[in-house]
Amino acid sequence: MTEILIALCTFPDADLAAAVTREVVELRLAACGNILPRVHSIYRWQGKVESGDEVLVIYKLDWNRFSEFETKIRSMHPYKVPEIIAFPLTKGLPAYLDWVEKSCS
Repeated sequence: MTEILIALCTFPDADLAAAVTREVVELRLAACGNILPRVHSIYRWQGKVESGDEVLVIYKLDWNRFSEFETKIRSMHPYKVPEIIAFPLTKGLPAYLDWVEKSCS
């Protein structure tokens, strides 16, 4: 079994989050994306502390597809530096992990 990643990405609104997520799933770059409708972010940007509401998407994908996944998200994302972070999933229901792997191949 290949390594499965959890990736997080914030978007400025739900419509864009849904469009990008649909695209990466259709391209098999992620098995799925869970869209959380509202998170309030506080962050430093260009020397100032900013804040705003965003939409968070939690993606599950095969480690081997991460580079393509990142490229696709960056090409569709309006932020100059979008949040695209990932970490390995160390435990999970084997049948679910198998589904993620097959959905990304």
